Amino acid sequence: MTKSMFLIQGNLCAERVRLGRALHKPPLTQEELARKIQFMGEEGMTKLIISRIEQNQRHVCDAELRILAKALGVSMEWLVGDTDEMNFKTK
Repeated sequence: MTKSMFLIQGNLCAERVRLGRALHKPPLTQEELARKIQFMGEEGMTKLIISRIEQNQRHVCDAELRILAKALGVSMEWLVGDTDEMNFKTK
């Protein structure tokens, strides 16, 4: 049995990433969100990574959380569930 370096399993933003994509105007697919993030300079972000984040199978580092929030037009606080105020901005 391998020991995890993380204290918790999964991530805090899985459901909110999925919801943020759905509420975006127009709604974003995982592929579109990945491309948008790649265009913003995070070339390693792929549809598979977005899928694994949304399925709570992958941890999200702070830099990724920031770029996910920016790409979705929401605050980092909303993305991790600390607030219900979206401050949603469509582009």
